[in-house]
Amino acid sequence: MNPSSPPRKQQIPVIVLAGFLGSGKTTLLNHLLRHRAGNRIGVIVNDFGFIEIDAMTVSGQVGSTVSLGNGCLCCAVDASELDTFLETLTRPAARLDVIVIEASGLAEPQELVRMLLASDNPHIVYGGLVEVVDAAEFDDTRGRHPEIDRHLGVADLVVLNKTDRIEDEEHSRIRKAIAATGSGAAVISATYGRIDPELLFDPALRPDGEERMRQLTFEDLLLEEGAEGSAEAHAGHLHAAYESVSFTSDVPMNPRRLMAFLDSRPEGLYRMKGFVDFGAGDRGNTYALHAVGRFLRFGPRPWKRDEPRLTQLVLIGSGIDPGTLHRGLATCRENAAPEAPDTAAHAAVSPDTPQDAAHEQSMWGVLRYVQQPVDDA
Repeated sequence: MNPSSPPRKQQIPVIVLAGFLGSGKTTLLNHLLRHRAGNRIGVIVNDFGFIEIDAMTVSGQVGSTVSLGNGCLCCAVDASELDTFLETLTRPAARLDVIVIEASGLAEPQELVRMLLASDNPHIVYGGLVEVVDAAEFDDTRGRHPEIDRHLGVADLVVLNKTDRIEDEEHSRIRKAIAATGSGAAVISATYGRIDPELLFDPALRPDGEERMRQLTFEDLLLEEGAEGSAEAHAGHLHAAYESVSFTSDVPMNPRRLMAFLDSRPEGLYRMKGFVDFGAGDRGNTYALHAVGRFLRFGPRPWKRDEPRLTQLVLIGSGIDPGTLHRGLATCRENAAPEAPDTAAHAAVSPDTPQDAAHEQSMWGVLRYVQQPVDDA
């Protein structure tokens, strides 16, 4: 890249919002639009028929784009035209931060995910498949649509909606039934589609010492919950439904150990975002890490002048053990003593391998997940 050229804009996450009719997808989408925390959202509605999004109505207008009046856009499209509208929404003039595709209640979400992963649009990155489930009608939905088990199995995040309409015992049974489908996704319980936008929008990278509440709280959501300060009220806040882990290290990360950690990350870990310093593995670059579900991508960029050489990561999930995750990342540092000999490292690098070549070989696992840059026209 020419040093005088402007830096490439960060890729826009594209989230697929799926679920059968009546599960509460549009309610959840409306909630995100009202509590978007300053993010500009592009909405693609893959449906025909009558859909209410805030005060705007999109009624079978395939190929139409409407403004939602708050800096967000909405498109009603056929799946075959998805790439065309992604091109429209990723233009610099749109200035979007995230794109949400609300899939038809009868759509096959896995096909939309495949289309996104196969897209040659260099401005987007896969943001995850969110499957919304009606807790009150779970068994009936499963009876009518047995394919829901397959949808749950490929989801990155499951929103168990309408949990105010079921008892605790039933709630626990449904969560076990979801796990039994083989889904390793994080499961978030919700009412009226209210989830914390932090789950879907990029979390800010803040120093470890900064107050945790500042990272996870949105004033409008706190006001909506109607309570501040008490432990009982805090338990009802939307961010209480999941765990967030912040990790910072001024010691470079070992590429092989970090890749082993990423390959074995636990169920319920939904998103990872941040920057990684691989030290001698690549002295010239820091690597942006983006992971959602089992999707993983690294993006190298040159260190800025006088930029601190740090690894900074934020991990978000449900049902995870923050302490275990933090300790696991700590063992990935170059100065951490491995619990067992790194046999893979010994097999890949012989004693006669020059040190620079050894460092280069250690990065092979990382480089498999680096997208080749596509220059803008």
